[in-house]
Amino acid sequence: MSVFNMAAMAAQAKIASRVAAQLTTSEKNTLLHAIANSIEENSALIISENSKDIDAGRAKGLSDAMLDRLLLTTQRVKDISAAIREIIALADPVGNIANLSLRPNGMQVGKMRIPLGVIAMIYEARPNVTAESAALCIKSGNAVILRGGSEAIHSNLALANCLHQVIEQQGFDKNVVSVIPDTSRGVIEELLKQKETIDLVIPRGGEGLIRYVTENSQIPVIQHFKGVCHLFIDKSADLTKAVNILVNGKTQKPSACNAFETLLVHQDISSQFLPLAAKALAEAAQVKVHACENSINYFDGGQLATTEDYHAEYLAQEIAVRVVNSFDDAVSHINEYTSDHTEVIVTQDISRSQTFIRQINSSVVMVNASSRFSDGNQLGLGSEIGISTSKLHAYGPMGLEALTTEKFVVYGDGQVRN
Repeated sequence: MSVFNMAAMAAQAKIASRVAAQLTTSEKNTLLHAIANSIEENSALIISENSKDIDAGRAKGLSDAMLDRLLLTTQRVKDISAAIREIIALADPVGNIANLSLRPNGMQVGKMRIPLGVIAMIYEARPNVTAESAALCIKSGNAVILRGGSEAIHSNLALANCLHQVIEQQGFDKNVVSVIPDTSRGVIEELLKQKETIDLVIPRGGEGLIRYVTENSQIPVIQHFKGVCHLFIDKSADLTKAVNILVNGKTQKPSACNAFETLLVHQDISSQFLPLAAKALAEAAQVKVHACENSINYFDGGQLATTEDYHAEYLAQEIAVRVVNSFDDAVSHINEYTSDHTEVIVTQDISRSQTFIRQINSSVVMVNASSRFSDGNQLGLGSEIGISTSKLHAYGPMGLEALTTEKFVVYGDGQVRN
């Protein structure tokens, strides 16, 4: 049994969401400026609380990668404040009326952007998600309930304390942002039942967490199970561009969901490109390669790829490689193994690039660019609250507009229906 009333927290958030929905852009930006300043001013306290999480994480045997995601430094706290200030600079989508059109009877019909209501975030490890998600929800006029992992509880509560102090000082309901202090699994079960008060659940973390939330939620869930991102080197590719894009997309941050996991190479240029790829991957990061029978001889220490390798999200310096007979075979492979995250083609043939864009319907499709740009900030959204690989209601990196929906607005002058 949780030490607090989950239903009561959700109900208070619902009430606060009605206030948040009515805030003006100026009020929201003023609040976010104060929050960004407060986080920087309380940096020492936040870092002190974060050190408790780091010590506990080391005692639990967390991996170096997990500890790095968890760690807050003076610069990383400044980065959180900078991310909030970027959100301030973004256009406010709430209240915009689009496609206003005149009907034959004289009525004007349009659609207005409105907040979703109450958003629940369930996430692991990264304390920056606490502040940045709160800022995105405030700017889009929503209330948010944040349930971080046990490994970051001290950091998350320290950030929440900063947020609540500022929100109350500005004269608003602090329940616009709620951080659940209980990290037990039972709390997630309870949270996922609050369908009367919570409008959307966004899980961020490993595939296991996201599947658990999806299978147990009574509330709509934004799904992002994994990122199996493909790079297809077409026969008309510029090989220098292709090598650079491969190395960047695979090795710059292999633990990211937008890193390449599978390389497809057109057979017509495989004998030219694969030696270059093998050399570059070995020099950059000693990448482990799972290769098909037509490509394995190019890679020292390469292992024969299996079907499981083409499904794999390695999140490491590891990649699957396959030579394909044709453009159509590349498209077929991607459509079979895609996780609907990001797919990239390298080609100098404009016609083939346009065909690729039409035939591949992952949330982000790129031509001649690294998959590492498949990120809300890099795509011009500011901070992202998550990435959706399910098509309803948002698809791909989710910024402010994805945290809103639309209502019809009708302007009449006494019209009645016959």
